[in-house]
Amino acid sequence: MDTLLTKNTPSMSNAYSARLQVGYRIGTLAALAIGLIWCGVFVVTGHWDLAAAEIILSAIALTSWALTKTTPFPTTLLISQTAFLIFLAGFSVLFDTPSAEIPRVSHLYLLVLALLGYINYLRDESRIQLAIIACCLLAFITLSSSSLTFPFARPISDDIRLMGAWVNASAAIALCCGCIYVLRREFHRETDMLRALRSAIRDDQLELYLQPQVNRSGGIVGAEALLRWKHPERGLVPPNEFIPVAEAGGLMPQLGGWVLREACRILATWKHDSALGGLTLAINVSASQFMTDSFERSALDTIGLHGIDPAKLKLELTESVIIAGMQPVVAKMEALRAEGIEFALDDFGTGYSSLSYLRRLPIRQIKIDRSFVHDADESLQGASLAKTIVQMGLDLGLTVLAEGVETESQRRLLGSVGCHEYQGYYFGRPARREEFEARVRDRSKRDDVVTAINCEIPVSADATLQQSFGS
Repeated sequence: MDTLLTKNTPSMSNAYSARLQVGYRIGTLAALAIGLIWCGVFVVTGHWDLAAAEIILSAIALTSWALTKTTPFPTTLLISQTAFLIFLAGFSVLFDTPSAEIPRVSHLYLLVLALLGYINYLRDESRIQLAIIACCLLAFITLSSSSLTFPFARPISDDIRLMGAWVNASAAIALCCGCIYVLRREFHRETDMLRALRSAIRDDQLELYLQPQVNRSGGIVGAEALLRWKHPERGLVPPNEFIPVAEAGGLMPQLGGWVLREACRILATWKHDSALGGLTLAINVSASQFMTDSFERSALDTIGLHGIDPAKLKLELTESVIIAGMQPVVAKMEALRAEGIEFALDDFGTGYSSLSYLRRLPIRQIKIDRSFVHDADESLQGASLAKTIVQMGLDLGLTVLAEGVETESQRRLLGSVGCHEYQGYYFGRPARREEFEARVRDRSKRDDVVTAINCEIPVSADATLQQSFGS
């Protein structure tokens, strides 16, 4: 979901902060160091089976560190937690068996894994993560409350275990403190960012970037407004950092309200411009903003205040809005559409798409999600699926816009099955309002010149002149 104006930015990957990822890498390096140190101790003392176990621990730690460079961070965390859990449980019952004098300590690291899992769960609420946390805690309770061991266990000698008890207990507590520190910083980070976002709305730190939407012939017919935050100290803050925080903190209606007001202000400046007056401007509306009681009145009051044509404002809703209930959603949409405002269904195909509800929604346009556009260029199956989605929109009498178009082959394939409009890097990246307007005006002037020349010269020279002016 390209929620409230975050298109053409990297996926948030569950909004993991750089601090959290760096902290995790440090933790894996600490585990690697612990494994190598104990491996050396066991090699010197001739405990080859224990040395082999520590080599396995070091391999898990090194692999976990390497995965942070090549694999999505949520996936890396789940894989490494599972591997460490299996190793610690096995090591505790095979080697670290308690005696009357010296307790078992290897299982203390299970608390570190549980804390790490909880931090991950705050970012990615998955059942798999909950299961791993539960297994870590269950294993910790079992190993703490019993002398569970294998019949074929190879207990570590008490002289080594005495030293190991102090070392491992200290290391485990240090790692727990590290996790608690990261957890505290993560909570403060969101609180601080929410506070800063409220100030950004008030202090004019937000800005709308515009990305062109074009028709089949490449003519710019409108734009989509994409939100950017100009932080006074950090510069441009990526939307994948602040949008999730705004959603979690209930700030989306305020952000969306600012976007609506700014979009109407832009349209008001365009309406008397010959090059820009015919363009539409699309804005994303989050589910939490759309379902507020005052949304319809607020939208209509803002449009009236700026004196714009409601038909020039296009509200893009994602399929997640349907969760609020079909009847209240349709009622709100009908009330706004009666005043001339048009609706588009964003990210079509990724959520709850079905003909049964698509027929009931008063929308004019569907926007094919970029994932289908990308796949259309990758395989026959992807191309077939994209064509089917386009045809579905056409059969329902809707305008079909493809998002994320990056190549000529994608545009040509979608155009061959009737796609009406396009948006993506192939036609232009999001740009500041001034840059977008300059591009449209320049295009309009060139088109006027070509039209004037075509009226005065033979048709045979037309192609040559259009080549010289560009598309």
